[in-house]
Formats: sequence, structure tokens, C-alpha cells
Amino acid sequence: MIERPIPAAGSSYAPADWVDALLARDAAEHAGDYIADEGFSAGVMRMLPPADAMPAWRRPAVIALWLVAGALLAFNLPATALEVARGAFKLFAGQPFSLSTLALALAALGVATWTGAAVALRRD
Repeated sequence: MIERPIPAAGSSYAPADWVDALLARDAAEHAGDYIADEGFSAGVMRMLPPADAMPAWRRPAVIALWLVAGALLAFNLPATALEVARGAFKLFAGQPFSLSTLALALAALGVATWTGAAVALRRD
């Protein structure tokens, strides 16, 4: 983790991340608000138990599980894609359709795409 210095009041520190900028500005505004507690906070922090560490076997186990899942996906994906393509061909080849039906389907697909893009790109 990269530690960044807390800016003094009036400094020209400008972090790239907007969250860091807000935190730095807030820290600079309240730099003089420290309440001396004669080491009470440091003593409390020393008495806290250490953070729990993950077991050493967890990371290799997770990596092994992801490798197995990836291998199964790579093995089954071609057959699955072929079955989906065959099913789609049977569905569409067996159904008569007109140009108006095709235009309606394309319009619905376009509306769904634009709606999804609008939702994903909105700024709240």
C-alpha cells in the first residue's frame, strides 16, 4: 500500500483520485483539531488483538478451484455453443417469419441495447 503524506493547510498536494482529494482536503481542514489524550488511543490500539490472517492453504486452494473451473468451461464450451446454435437454428428455421416480424425483433433488440447503455452510463 502506498502511503501518501497528509497535506498541511494551504499545501499544493493534488492527488489523482477524487476520493483521496476529498479526504486530503478534509484532513487539511481539521489538522489543528487534535485532542491530546496522553497516549490513551495508542494504548487502546496496542491492546486490540491482531487482525486474523487467512490460512496459508486458502490462496492455493482458490487458485486450484479457479483452474479446474476454467478447464471445465474450456472443455464444455464448444459442445454447449454447438447445442445452442442447433437449438436456435431449429427454432428459427421451423418458424415462418415476415420482414415486419424481423423489423419488430430488431427494434426490440435496439431498444433493449439503448436502455441498457443508458442505465450503465448514467451519472448519479
